[in-house]
Amino acid sequence: MDGPLEHLEQWDDFVSSRYDPAKKTEAFRDYENSTPGVREFYRLNHTLQTRDFVLQKKREYLGLNRMQMSVWEALDYLNTLVDDSDPDTDLSQIEHNLQTAEAIRRDGHPRWFVLTGLIHDLGKILCLKGEPQWAVVGDTFPTGCAYSDKVVFSNYFRDNPDYANPSYQTRLGIYDEHCGLDKVDLSWGHDEYMYHVAKPYLPEAGLYMIRYHSFYAAHREGAYEYLMSDHDKEMFQWVRAFNPYDLYSKSADRPKLSELKGYYAELVNEYFPSKLNF
Repeated sequence: MDGPLEHLEQWDDFVSSRYDPAKKTEAFRDYENSTPGVREFYRLNHTLQTRDFVLQKKREYLGLNRMQMSVWEALDYLNTLVDDSDPDTDLSQIEHNLQTAEAIRRDGHPRWFVLTGLIHDLGKILCLKGEPQWAVVGDTFPTGCAYSDKVVFSNYFRDNPDYANPSYQTRLGIYDEHCGLDKVDLSWGHDEYMYHVAKPYLPEAGLYMIRYHSFYAAHREGAYEYLMSDHDKEMFQWVRAFNPYDLYSKSADRPKLSELKGYYAELVNEYFPSKLNF
């Protein structure tokens, strides 16, 4: 089953609900009330995202030699992921990215921070390259070491082949204490992919936001600190600063691209070339 979610935004809605700051503590891990699509998504994600799969996808995609696109072409391309059968329920991908960026802009953050909000999800174009959603979105987690119970639906890891590999199921697994997250193979998805696309152009803080914004077990639950370097811990203040804008910027007031594109076109041109390698 390659399409366990009815549409990509169903995962975004699940994450927003899961980390709603208004939720009572006892309600945070009540996943039994999740939709069957979300549960099936995470079953596939946690069963099939082995370390070998992650390394395969890095070899396949991180040469960034598949296509060249402008930021706006990528946003338009990504927008075809919206379920047109229910346009009143879900924001388009462009609208979500614009709302995130506009919320950051309203709070007076630096221009690179605003731009990060605009482009942080562009890696989801992997779905349009034939990748199933379980290989594109979802909370990310380290492979090659023991799974934390802080990862959502962690019980599904029992069906992952890596679960039966003793060298992968110790606290550190194949890694060294505080080795740094850049040496850790997180589950594959849009975060890692877009990090490499944007790496030559954005400040390090923006790149951390992109690379780790779905690593909720670490930046929201405090897991896996033993893999993090002191520099990672310092930079995660930026990931945590970004996260509320990603989760809670959605509103009924849909941004008008025609009114905003001039500002964002100038911003994109300030940091990026006319075409990016994907």
